[in-house]
Amino acid sequence: MVNNRLSRQTVRRVVGFARPHRGLISFFLVLTVIDASLVVVTPLLVQRIVDDGITAGDRGLVTVLALVMAGFAVFNAVLSVLAGWFSSRIGEGLIYDLRTQVFAHVQRQSMAFFTRTQTGALVSRLNNDVVGAQRAFTSTLSSTVSNSIAVVVVGITMLALSWQVTLMCLALFPLLFLASRFVSQRLAGLTRDQMNGNADLGNNMTERFNVGGAMLLKLFGRREDEDALFATKAALVRDLGVRISLITRIFGSTMFLVPALATALVYGVGGQLVISDALTIGTLIALATLLLRLLGPLQGLSNVRIDVMTALVSFERVFEVLDLPSLIEEAADPVVLPRSAARLEFDHVGFTYPGAGEVSLPSLEGVARPESRSGGPVLRDVSFTADVGRMVALVGPSGAGKTTVTHLVARLYDVTSGTVRVGGHDVRDVSLQSLEDAVGYVTQDAHLFHDTIRANMVYARPDAADHDIWSSLEAAQIAETVRRLPDGLDTVVGDRGYRLSGGERQRLAIARLLLKSPGIVVLDEATAHLDSESEAAVQRALDAALEGRTSLVIAHRLSTVRNADQILVLDEGRIVQSGTHSELLAQGGLYADLYRTQFVDDLGERHGQLTD
Repeated sequence: MVNNRLSRQTVRRVVGFARPHRGLISFFLVLTVIDASLVVVTPLLVQRIVDDGITAGDRGLVTVLALVMAGFAVFNAVLSVLAGWFSSRIGEGLIYDLRTQVFAHVQRQSMAFFTRTQTGALVSRLNNDVVGAQRAFTSTLSSTVSNSIAVVVVGITMLALSWQVTLMCLALFPLLFLASRFVSQRLAGLTRDQMNGNADLGNNMTERFNVGGAMLLKLFGRREDEDALFATKAALVRDLGVRISLITRIFGSTMFLVPALATALVYGVGGQLVISDALTIGTLIALATLLLRLLGPLQGLSNVRIDVMTALVSFERVFEVLDLPSLIEEAADPVVLPRSAARLEFDHVGFTYPGAGEVSLPSLEGVARPESRSGGPVLRDVSFTADVGRMVALVGPSGAGKTTVTHLVARLYDVTSGTVRVGGHDVRDVSLQSLEDAVGYVTQDAHLFHDTIRANMVYARPDAADHDIWSSLEAAQIAETVRRLPDGLDTVVGDRGYRLSGGERQRLAIARLLLKSPGIVVLDEATAHLDSESEAAVQRALDAALEGRTSLVIAHRLSTVRNADQILVLDEGRIVQSGTHSELLAQGGLYADLYRTQFVDDLGERHGQLTD
């Protein structure tokens, strides 16, 4: 009952998706009905040619009817082309609607969704499942309408020609529907499993074939293990394919058996009636031709249940993504922040990462399993203010909650308790676009698209001119490097920017931030990948760029934040110390311990370099 109810709900939603295309669908159905209604014309023309033309020796009538038959064939071909055009318009329009809606919906999910979801599974929903759903509006819809009309028209015509022969033939066709019922019940589940298996294969290849995955595989020498894992996943898809093929072949054999028996009946019984003068030869030929015209539609109608169930599986998998709510919702009447908004406040903020059931789907995770326990709060009663033009640094041991603090600024996640304010406004009350414009990030592993340097730069500010780009590159101390590249700004950086060195990627990301020119700048270990010389150059650029702007900086190397206006020391999600570098050293505690540990490590490194 649950599956039936789910299918009915899905059907209602499918009908809703069809509304924008109802004009095209109406024309398409009219053409389909006309085409299906004319299926009996050729067999009836054959009857007249044989009985009234050939048998009677009327050459003129044979010529006229043959020309009419040829003209009808041309008309039918034109009708078919028009129906095909409408079909493609409807189908491609539906694919466009589904893909754009899923893409837009996924983009608006919180970061928690992307941290759990496998990219390959998500891409499969946008490609394979959307195309599978589209078939419901083209092949399945048209064949159902066409076949239904054809069965009615051909059936009535055959009954009019010979009810005895027609009823004997029709008595065999319930076998088709029984076979269809048997197959559809098994095929829907197997089809879903096959889709999941193919998505899993796609996930495997996506993760292993990108630059990072391929490097990890080579560095750890896991080729044989990866071969075995892929073979296991591929074997599952293979076995499902074999089972689906076997069931489909059984159904196909039934499809051939019933028509063969029906044809034998027509010629056996109809031949006897011709010999006894109860039928004419033309009528027998017309009945045999009409039977062939009837078999296709009946087989199609037998397949409808299978086609519909397969299409519903695809629709349900697409709707499953569309129905997943986003934890980040824009306010009904949002405040629009100016890009220069620069005051940042955390007011008694607490945060716990959402569970899997709130943010993701098991079918998109690949290795999803129920979480054995709650992760617990990550931030506890965090309060601080970063005034305009001031630098606030976050330091502390790994896992203290530093990066989580920065994620809450631009609503990558929403707070569990308390309030985050930008420019005096709760970030939940402002428009997402204006908040994203007001806050700029450079992370430890800056992401670049597989595109040109220019395209990666203008992603921050689409209307930027080349001189603006070069100014940002100069400030980030990477302009000379770009000028030396063979194609300058038109150089393609490769997948995730891997054609550049780590330091070059980082400086390019900083240049992109400078081009965006936001009011608040968040730096999450932005200089981590730079050598000492590059770090000093970029630090000078950042000092100039951050003037007049609020900056929130995460740094593991405490030497880089000694000049911060305020340093917040986090431990287990709480601010345990706050002050300037000198104040915190005087206080002792965790900051002083971290500083002394790094100071000793630095001395050890320098001593090692000297002895070398």
